[in-house]
Amino acid sequence: MTRRLAALAACLLATAAVAQTPPAQDAPVVPNNPDYTALVEGKPVDSRLNENVKDKPAFPGQNRAPYHKTAPYKLTEITSGLHAPWALGFLPDGKFLVTEKLPGALRVVSPDGAIAPPVSGVDGLAKGWKETGLFDLVLDPNFASNHRIYFTFFGFDRGMISGIQVARATFNQAANSLSDVKVIFKARPQTPNDNRSGVGSRSGGRMVMGKDGYLYITIGDRDTGGSYPWLVAQTLDTHLGKILRITTDGKPAPGNPFTGQEAAYPEIWAIGQRSQEGLAFDNDGDLWETEHGPRGGDELNLIKKGANYGWPVVTHGIDYPGNQTGDSEPTRAGIEEPVYYWAPSIGPGNLAFYKGNLFPEWKNSVFVVALRGNAMERLTLSGGKVVNEEPLLTEVKMRLRDVRVGPDGAVYVLSDSGGGSITNNTPLGSKLLKLTPK
Repeated sequence: MTRRLAALAACLLATAAVAQTPPAQDAPVVPNNPDYTALVEGKPVDSRLNENVKDKPAFPGQNRAPYHKTAPYKLTEITSGLHAPWALGFLPDGKFLVTEKLPGALRVVSPDGAIAPPVSGVDGLAKGWKETGLFDLVLDPNFASNHRIYFTFFGFDRGMISGIQVARATFNQAANSLSDVKVIFKARPQTPNDNRSGVGSRSGGRMVMGKDGYLYITIGDRDTGGSYPWLVAQTLDTHLGKILRITTDGKPAPGNPFTGQEAAYPEIWAIGQRSQEGLAFDNDGDLWETEHGPRGGDELNLIKKGANYGWPVVTHGIDYPGNQTGDSEPTRAGIEEPVYYWAPSIGPGNLAFYKGNLFPEWKNSVFVVALRGNAMERLTLSGGKVVNEEPLLTEVKMRLRDVRVGPDGAVYVLSDSGGGSITNNTPLGSKLLKLTPK
């Protein structure tokens, strides 16, 4: 079977599930955020009604875990002068390397809050676009000796965002500059090739390096969000709606599950995702992802090689007009279920697993920052399931974009002063925050 025929067959299979979208249901009107002032020990954090009246968890504990209060913390504001930050890295001298999404900039922030001018060498990476925007950042495991970094970026022009690209560069901290900058990978398609493709949302762009030395990257489905979802996340002849695995030279990593299939891009590691805003390895080396659903159905997923996570065939959320997206049921045989999901939505950002020693009570915890929820959810994992949930940083009252556990065992969080979208006019005021024991 040719590449195109195989892709068409996969598309038709998915179409059978979404072509007959059930009529709009009477979804309840819910507040934008959970009521964090009404937390009760042992009761679910979120008391809002699920907008998907047909939804039900696939197993006990898949959503609405009981609230459990743990360690008090001291909150330190390192700076509030960042512009739309997206990702954070830790430099060997104790300073921070931060990406700002638009207008794209890479900045060094000192522990005392001083912000250096933008690192030179970023401009002009995306040829043919007026501006370059930045997403995620990875420091090479041997950064102290080779000063190498990897970052995801995009071209930006008149409100249009191009596809995700990956660059490799050498960072000269003393000169505050990049050298040997090379684009090693471009996700396909780079520009919208269909009127269903969005130009500024659901882009993905998170990236982590595994213990195997390969880069794992999220690529969103870039659907415009109409009543009939685009099916690209279920086909293998595009990178959209996928998690990819590549070498540090940008080549398909050996052992990828779809290598050799005519209809498949060989970089694909897992399929069926919508808008992946978080990606991290846990303490055992397993890969996890956070993902925005439509209305409800935000997910925490354990990512497995070659697995299908269902979008847009099945979801625990509903479409924006109120319709059920895909099947009339939220589960299907052969589709990976999220380990945990939030309904209504909290808009999860990045996630991080606690690996430090400052907070003994936070062992076996994963932190998920929330954009819509204006909080950082601390989840306790036991036996592969979430057994309790605790919202932190509700006092900040801002969208939270990134979370990382530092070498010192403290938890660091980037807030987002933007609204539902980030532009080069997003105001200053985003923060770098630090959590230590109280």
